[in-house]
Amino acid sequence: MARRCAISGVTHQNGNRVSHANNKTHHKFESNLQAKRLFVPELGKYVRVRVSTRVLRTIDKVGFMGALKKAGLTLADVTK
Repeated sequence: MARRCAISGVTHQNGNRVSHANNKTHHKFESNLQAKRLFVPELGKYVRVRVSTRVLRTIDKVGFMGALKKAGLTLADVTK
């Protein structure tokens, strides 16, 4: 499974680790993804999704279906 958020599509970033001597080595910064089991009241059941912590905050504010609507997705798009 790719390290990609199911809702926002956020993935890793590339950059450098810089030492005290200013040596630069390539580094990949992974996104903070969490596998969550979320309740969908419209369906009356739980769904498992892998989402970023930023999207979890959005889900807390507007709900799971609201976050999907904001991203322009449907429930079938994020659950396979």
